[in-house]
Amino acid sequence: MEFLCYHRDRPGSAALRGELLEAHWSYMDRYEAELIARGPTFTDDETPTGSVHIVDLPDPAAARAFAFDEPNYQAGAYRDVLIRRWRNLLGRTMWEYPGGRTGGNRYLVLGFGAGTGEDPVPADRDALIAWGPLLSDDAGTWVGTAVLVEAADPDAARAVLTAGLYAAIEVHNWEFGGRR
Repeated sequence: MEFLCYHRDRPGSAALRGELLEAHWSYMDRYEAELIARGPTFTDDETPTGSVHIVDLPDPAAARAFAFDEPNYQAGAYRDVLIRRWRNLLGRTMWEYPGGRTGGNRYLVLGFGAGTGEDPVPADRDALIAWGPLLSDDAGTWVGTAVLVEAADPDAARAVLTAGLYAAIEVHNWEFGGRR
């Protein structure tokens, strides 16, 4: 089962996250085979705002353990955590993205559904790093869409989602995560 875990930073926690960087990476190293995508979100001035992980785990309990045992969460660096079932509609990891690890503007786009139907993957997939629906724990209810995308700007990133299908859309600067 695939899950999206988005840890949102507590304001003023950047120094704490810096102190815990090695602990965070070591924790994520334990999940190397299960990770589909990972990386930090940040403001335009590069202040960290969160951390996204898309991971393949056995069940919702394992996803919650993954999210809540993470060192930054344990230390209080995060304000809250979004955990949702997710389905990998591109069938690849971020490391298989043809555009590579660096270059261009990358974004996490979270669309929170207002309707009952899933947003189809766009025909032009060249800029898509990851795409999948956000689902209820039993995967029976569509609740939105999560996308990692390379785009010219936040408005272009937002435009990958179908207009009118969402109650709210968030766009976050994002970059490939992991050890440098």
